[in-house]
Amino acid sequence: MRTTNSVDTGAPGATGLGDGAEPLALVRRARPTMPPVVWQILPEILLLGSMYVVYSVGRIYAAKHSASAFDNAHRLIGWERDLGLPNEAALQHSFLQVPHLVQVANAFYAYAHFPLTALVLIWLSVRRPAAYKGVRSTLMALTGLALVGHTVFPLAPPRMLPNLGWVDTGIRFGQSVYGPTSDSGMANQFAAMPSLHVGWAALVAIAMITVTRSRWRWLWILHPLTTFAVVVLTANHYWLDGLVALTLLTCCLLLSGARRARSQRPTALGPDPLATTTFRRRVSPCRR
Repeated sequence: MRTTNSVDTGAPGATGLGDGAEPLALVRRARPTMPPVVWQILPEILLLGSMYVVYSVGRIYAAKHSASAFDNAHRLIGWERDLGLPNEAALQHSFLQVPHLVQVANAFYAYAHFPLTALVLIWLSVRRPAAYKGVRSTLMALTGLALVGHTVFPLAPPRMLPNLGWVDTGIRFGQSVYGPTSDSGMANQFAAMPSLHVGWAALVAIAMITVTRSRWRWLWILHPLTTFAVVVLTANHYWLDGLVALTLLTCCLLLSGARRARSQRPTALGPDPLATTTFRRRVSPCRR
């Protein structure tokens, strides 16, 4: 025999309260939610974007020191000659003789640096979160030191010195990411010393070789080697720009390793006796 409630609701023994709560639960379940991985990735994207904005703002300062940037360029070229480093302009002229290779190098310079670094950091934050924190801290430290270098030692890149034999390959082949003059675009074109292209590429390679176990992981070594060759042969950096970046990265890694070892070192007093006593009281049965 059907009750009054069952006639009203169309379900035997159902109540009005149950019928109202069930649609509410369905609505809550149907509400769109962001996957956890999105909330994990979003702060990292914002962090990288903020770093890029700060890096680009440096052009405001650099624009007021263009004269010293060219003076520093001539000074640095003299240092390289004293050190016996190969002549970048001569190497570039040999490089220009290979058809289409310059266009490939220009594309690598423009599209591999920032996107690949961002993809690796995002992958690390999702798949290797413990290692990611150290990589992110090292990246920020390296970038901060580089910004100091860009401010203290503004440097005109080789492509701005055609009178010394260099060719701006980006402008020649219509692939420039900066524009026809030093005032074009948002990037700080006098931020050559040190080279973040080389520094970031080396950090990415070290991170991927360290956190992965595939036998192919050693191919990541090609990334900083290729990046170093590209930035020199496209006349965007000098040898010393990359060498200084690698030196700063080494210092950052050593400091990070020392800090991590110090944090993992057990204290001389051993475990906290108060914490140990409290833990024992919680897990042991009460005795009278």
